[in-house]
Amino acid sequence: MLFAIEEINNSTDLLPGISLGYKLYDSCGSIARSTRAALALANGNEIAYTPSEAPCVSPAQVQAIVGETSSSPSTAIATVIGPLNIPMISHFATCACLSDKTKYPSFLRTIPSDYHQSRALAHLVKHFGWTWVGAIRTNDDYGNNGMATFTETAQQLGICLEYSVPFYRTDSEDKIEKIIGIIKSSTSKVIVAFLSHKDMDVLIPELSQYNLTGYQWVGSESWIVDSQTAAIDKQHILDGAIGLSIPKAHVTGLKEFMLDVKPLNVSGSEMFTEFWETLFNCRLKQSESSAGADRECTGHEDLTGVQNSFTDMSLMPIFNNVYKGVYAVAHALHKILSCKKTCNNTVKLEPFTILQQIRKTNFKTKEGDEVYFNVNGDPPAKYEIVNWQPRENNIVDFVQVGLYDTTVPAGKQLNWQNKSLIWAQNSLEVPVSVCSEKCPPGTRKVLQKGKPVCCYDCVQCAEGEISNNTDSINCVRCHPEFWPNERRDACIKKEAVFLSYEEIMGALLTAASLFGTCMTAVVAFIFFRYRKTPIVRANNSELSFLLLFSLTLCFLCSLTFIGRPSEWSCMLRHTAFGITFVLCISCVLGKTMVVLMAFRSTLPGSNVMKWFGPAQQRLSVLGFTLIQVIICVLWLTISPPFPFKNFKELKDKIILECALGSPVGFWAVLGYIGLLAILCFIFAFLARKLPDNFNEAKFITFSMLIFCAVWITFIPAYVSSPGKFSVAVEIFAILASSYGLLICIFFPKCYVILLKPEKNTKKNVMGKGARAASP
Repeated sequence: MLFAIEEINNSTDLLPGISLGYKLYDSCGSIARSTRAALALANGNEIAYTPSEAPCVSPAQVQAIVGETSSSPSTAIATVIGPLNIPMISHFATCACLSDKTKYPSFLRTIPSDYHQSRALAHLVKHFGWTWVGAIRTNDDYGNNGMATFTETAQQLGICLEYSVPFYRTDSEDKIEKIIGIIKSSTSKVIVAFLSHKDMDVLIPELSQYNLTGYQWVGSESWIVDSQTAAIDKQHILDGAIGLSIPKAHVTGLKEFMLDVKPLNVSGSEMFTEFWETLFNCRLKQSESSAGADRECTGHEDLTGVQNSFTDMSLMPIFNNVYKGVYAVAHALHKILSCKKTCNNTVKLEPFTILQQIRKTNFKTKEGDEVYFNVNGDPPAKYEIVNWQPRENNIVDFVQVGLYDTTVPAGKQLNWQNKSLIWAQNSLEVPVSVCSEKCPPGTRKVLQKGKPVCCYDCVQCAEGEISNNTDSINCVRCHPEFWPNERRDACIKKEAVFLSYEEIMGALLTAASLFGTCMTAVVAFIFFRYRKTPIVRANNSELSFLLLFSLTLCFLCSLTFIGRPSEWSCMLRHTAFGITFVLCISCVLGKTMVVLMAFRSTLPGSNVMKWFGPAQQRLSVLGFTLIQVIICVLWLTISPPFPFKNFKELKDKIILECALGSPVGFWAVLGYIGLLAILCFIFAFLARKLPDNFNEAKFITFSMLIFCAVWITFIPAYVSSPGKFSVAVEIFAILASSYGLLICIFFPKCYVILLKPEKNTKKNVMGKGARAASP
């Protein structure tokens, strides 16, 4: 401050003809002493000094205050002088609470608010993937407010605090032991220390006693570049610490000025005497306080050769903030006094006017740093990211590894330099500090009861769900046509399932269908070859050939049920099946009725056979079949079968099947076939006691019995069979009933034709009853 004042007073550009005076207080970090000093400055009852020997000609009340260093004393001072509108510019009070202009209307500062530092620390922790951290804070406005903002931001970023303990340098041994116990029992490996350098200097020796090494420290700007803190850390507790610091600065001439303390000596300040005697361990002539020192000070000892905290310029950034604060007041006065070559000394200076002008000021220092304040009295926030890197001889280098700049858009504020970092215990690997390991893809996070959100279990996604991101909160259900892979981190297309020709079951059914077709063709060939023989002619050869043709169609229609369902195949398979079976049953029904009526016609006076001639037989078959055709046409017109993807039967596969469209149409087709089959069975049953030689009715009865048994058992089997097995059941029913008709009706005749030709005579075929009926 003295350097800045002397520089301004010697300047011809800033406040020409005006000399700035000052009053200097040491509050010793005490809130009470700070408040008393503020009241003294406001009352103006203290003697003022200037850099010259002449007394200061100024108002009794001070016009601006530069300080305090700490946040808590600053809040006390700002509360006292706020109503008086005396501007107060702090160089190191960072508490975000001081940005509240309703409580502290006259407070400004040249160091960024902890609101930005706390958020920056949270983003720093998040950058390294530390989601489970502990925290220690100074138990004052600086630490409590800073940690509150850090905690809020950390929660937004998904970071959890395992513990957050307050500490103050005057705490008792019991409190300190309790803090150490909490740290030792914790599982987090990262400690965020929002502590003042004074508190850190007290805490480090305590931690060293318990050898609490191996923790990764994240520090606030108050101590992260403090060389005295580094010197105290003999056990290397803080090695690898990372944190935020005020950007490096340089004020030309300041170091030389500080090493030349003659102005202090000339001013007669008691501070010079105490400082000089302590530094060189000697006694000044006019001093009575250092009677224990044997050597007498000359007052001309060389300060440049001394290595201590005073000659160490590592605190230059803080010095620069003081420098900026003094110059902000000077520029405000320069504007108010309308200074050009000279200043208007007649202007009455009021603290409120100076405060308003300081808020508006915007200038650059001689080093090129821009100085201005926002509406909260805060400067733009920029921080260097510093890493403690130990070297030989217990020396610690504060290496800048990055920059955090709030003046750039969000997302680009954190910038890293291409420098290697050293972590706790000189490790080159980034420490891991999480409550729970990351949940891999295919799992989701489930919070552990009674614990923070960072503590969770990884649970595999449920059936049909996936998660393709790490630490997924929810699993996503796959589209119905897709199914999760084994790891459940991706959806893969479901396999389409249908009864195909390539699979064993489809191939066997196809073979059975083709074999039945061939057998029917062979029987037809035999009947055609022996069409003039009595057994063929006696059994209504025309209906027999029509029945063989319909059986051929029945065998072939089963093939329409095999293969990938399409719109045409779905409509064809059920309608073809219904029509061909009705045609088949109609032929059997016609044959049965002819047999029954032929026997009845042998009775005296009976004239029944004229109603069952060949023409009537054809019309009956046509009529019965036409009814089924009409049912199928109505079915296809109103609501036809269509290809359908069934996702419900199998979870991991798609069943391609034919939906019935109208169930009424389907059951009407089956019901009509069943009705004809029952009629045929009844007629055949009635004709079962005809003469033995005329035995076709017995075979028809047996074939109808098989037919009805197959289709009665088909219904529950069809309804309960899943997917392609229902199709297989339907094909099996078609083939079984077709084989039953073919074998029961035609095989006995083929046996007689081929193996018993001696029985293939009119005498054996007609039988007694038939001969009696013949003319």
